[in-house]
Amino acid sequence: MAVDFKDYYAVLGVARDASQDDIKQAFRKLARKYHPDVAKDKKTAEEKFKEINEANEVLGDPAKRKKYDELGANWQQGGAAAPRSAAEAPGGGQEFHFGGSTGFSDFFEQFFGGRAGRGQAANYDDLFRRAGQQGEGGGEYRMPGADIEGDIMVTLDEALHGAERQISLQHMNPATGEPETETFTVRIPKGALEGRRIRVPHKGGRGSGGAEAGDLLLRVRLAAHPHFEVRGADLYYELEVAPWEAVLGAQVPVPTLTGTVKLRVPPGTNSDAQLRVRGQGLPTAKSGERGDFYAVVKIRVPAEAAGRERELWEELARTSAFNPRKT
Repeated sequence: MAVDFKDYYAVLGVARDASQDDIKQAFRKLARKYHPDVAKDKKTAEEKFKEINEANEVLGDPAKRKKYDELGANWQQGGAAAPRSAAEAPGGGQEFHFGGSTGFSDFFEQFFGGRAGRGQAANYDDLFRRAGQQGEGGGEYRMPGADIEGDIMVTLDEALHGAERQISLQHMNPATGEPETETFTVRIPKGALEGRRIRVPHKGGRGSGGAEAGDLLLRVRLAAHPHFEVRGADLYYELEVAPWEAVLGAQVPVPTLTGTVKLRVPPGTNSDAQLRVRGQGLPTAKSGERGDFYAVVKIRVPAEAAGRERELWEELARTSAFNPRKT
């Protein structure tokens, strides 16, 4: 199957020499408009956000970005190594391609994804032991189908509440060389955190000699969010406050996955202080209990001051005994 090169820099609208901060800011700007959790027109935004998230997944990671830049140069010269199959079963030569709502393109999967064929058995000794069993009537030897691994993009809202997706898996028939597509529903459970594998039984490579098919293993990749950073089951949010709010204290509105909450900023709060809201993170797969929400304080100052505002700052500078450099 032909694979189209993805220009991730064009997707984010940044130059090829853009800094990591530039890439981060470009993603956030676009995600605030197209992210499924915040977009008003979710249907129109869904496909656009997949492209944005995929571009950020690669360019936002320095190691992946370096690989992509090297690949891009080779690609333009026609010298890029041929991408591996989306999945290849041991000894079977089968190819698999995903469609539907996995959230990642074939280009991403083949160069940056975790997709690979794998024997269904727990280990290769067991795989070949079972492969040595003859089929019914002493015919063809039994060979269990290969497991297929792929990535699936999961939004934070889906990780919080659970969801269902329609996935299409295209098998290349080795006998005819023609594609055969099967569509089925995949359930995304609550607490589907980064790296978790969702197992879909018997949707992998076909077995031979009457042996059962392998499984489909979908590795969760949490979609980047314009507001929140995920660490385990905890969520982190940059809370911007004015200098007077940090000094005097304040009640400020803060967005969470389930709505806006009022958060108390204590008097004398320093930048980078973390204000915790218990139970407002993501659920864990084992207990179902939710992690915590952390608002990380960032004190912002006005870019310029004029008129009466400047006079007040000058008066404060003359009268305040505070010296941040005094030890």
